[in-house]
Amino acid sequence: MEHALSPATLAELRRPRPYPAVSVLTPTHRREPENGQDPVRLRNVVTEARKRLEADPGVTRERRAEIEKQLDRALAEVDLAHAEDGLVIFAAPGEHQVWSLARTVPERVVFSDTFLTRNLVSAQAAERPFWVLSVSADRATLWSGGPDRVVEEHFGGFPLVRGQENFDAERQMQIGDQPSTFSDEATRRFLREADTALGAVLREQPRPLYITGEQAALSLLDEAGSVARSAVHVPRGGLAHADPNAVWQALRPVLEDEARKDTTSVIDELTSARGHKAFAAGVDELWQNAREGRVRLLAVEENYRTTVRDDGDHLVPAAPGDLDARDDIVDEIVEQCLETGAEVRFVPDGSLGDANGIAGVLRY
Repeated sequence: MEHALSPATLAELRRPRPYPAVSVLTPTHRREPENGQDPVRLRNVVTEARKRLEADPGVTRERRAEIEKQLDRALAEVDLAHAEDGLVIFAAPGEHQVWSLARTVPERVVFSDTFLTRNLVSAQAAERPFWVLSVSADRATLWSGGPDRVVEEHFGGFPLVRGQENFDAERQMQIGDQPSTFSDEATRRFLREADTALGAVLREQPRPLYITGEQAALSLLDEAGSVARSAVHVPRGGLAHADPNAVWQALRPVLEDEARKDTTSVIDELTSARGHKAFAAGVDELWQNAREGRVRLLAVEENYRTTVRDDGDHLVPAAPGDLDARDDIVDEIVEQCLETGAEVRFVPDGSLGDANGIAGVLRY
């Protein structure tokens, strides 16, 4: 199942396809007993997609058979034992994808000429993905981080391993075999290579960056490289050879501190915007401003969801069973704001006070 949404991947998903490009969404659960319902809900929503394929006069028999084959292949890839909060399946002739999201999604089936991406975009914004580079004198490891984990990445040339036979400076230092090697020119060159490779990764997928390593290695990266200077340094050695849990445990207090500072900064900006009459709140007001490209900063409480319908002039609360209800309007607003260059920040529930879960700072 897919987790990381790069700009290139998003552009590919939004590419027009022959009708129908099928998007199947269902909420999932991480823990018992709630996750017991997930297999049934998944089976039901895929069955709904099959019925709609059968009933759609615009879908030929051959195309229907091909899409059903892709749905079957996607189902075989679903791993509900490691489910998160939402599941999205994309199927079209000759292709399929399965996405696991750390943000809930509405249960729905959508036929269009592109895949439905707004829930993926919103989930990625909520996850606040980041990079971690762990360096030692002989290895540079790249980790992709999210709300509760890091995983090692194998692209962009990473992991970088210094090509010297029997070279393991960090472990040799631990047992006292040699002094620090971070004054060695070959080590400097190796860390410069890591900095250059990391720069290419950041150009392709910009994210906040954390770097772990001995203080001597971090200082050398600051001197020899360019990308590392803008990173948050975590002076902890040994993580270039560690498992993901050790890296996560080292980062967690740093991330929690950064999150607290981030929330305070967002609230300060919203308070200032009120005084300058550049403040907006509520889904109706934010949706109108988002479509006009007026939102500079959007703040959303992490678990805020609401279902609305469009009465022609405004978004109003939807009644149960409304056929034209829009139950992922928050994700629509997030995607629209990102499309127009706004900064989107998710904050803990209750942080926005009387703003009803969603607020923004306007450009004008």
